[in-house]
Amino acid sequence: MSTAECSQPREKEVMMDMDSRSRPSQPHWFERYIQPCVAELLGSTLFIFIGCLSVVEDTGGTGRLQPALAHGLALGLSIAILGGISGGHFNPAVSLAVWLVGGLNIAMLIPYWVSQLCGGVIGAGLAKVVAASERYVNTSGGAFSSIAADEQIPSVITGEIVMTTFLVLAVCMGAINEKTKTPLAPFCIGFTVTADILAGGGVSGACMNPARAFGPALVANYWDYHWVYWAGPMAAGLLVGVLVRFLIGDRTVRLLLK
Repeated sequence: MSTAECSQPREKEVMMDMDSRSRPSQPHWFERYIQPCVAELLGSTLFIFIGCLSVVEDTGGTGRLQPALAHGLALGLSIAILGGISGGHFNPAVSLAVWLVGGLNIAMLIPYWVSQLCGGVIGAGLAKVVAASERYVNTSGGAFSSIAADEQIPSVITGEIVMTTFLVLAVCMGAINEKTKTPLAPFCIGFTVTADILAGGGVSGACMNPARAFGPALVANYWDYHWVYWAGPMAAGLLVGVLVRFLIGDRTVRLLLK
């Protein structure tokens, strides 16, 4: 056998080895399925702990300023820290919209929701542990208690839909849509929450997040008009999914007129 013939198999082996090295390895199942849920649980816990505590301990007469800053900063920082693992949703309405625009596998939608709701309960529970008991009772543990009569329901739901639409648009356009996404997305999303609370806190409490409503409602056992804080945000998630898919998304996201 000639030297050239001997070298051919070796060259093929070298080429195959180089090809296998150049291919990106598939992420481990833990990183694909478990780690994102842990990140959603942790982020929701931290965000909702800070959110509830900012309401319960708002004794300085700052009005909506303290909760607005606390919620916005906590959310922006949580997304910056954990967004690379799970996307940093921490909100069932956001996860719904992200799934609709193709940014989340449907197999992960329910696990994300469960993680977010569990994080909401843990965060609200931790807020109850550290807060002064009298202030905790007076504020219903940071639960949403803006509705005093049925006549307020239309304005509250409308406010929640509009404010949550603004928030979810910031997520989908700032973090998913290729044409508009920006590395500043975590802070843009946090600023959106701050703006919504400053503007609409007096209308509905500016929940924008069913997990934020569910956690303190369960811990404080306060369920008055709780359904409103699911209906408004989830409707907004559906609305944003339709807007991005059919009107304002780029070619990779839009379904029509590509």
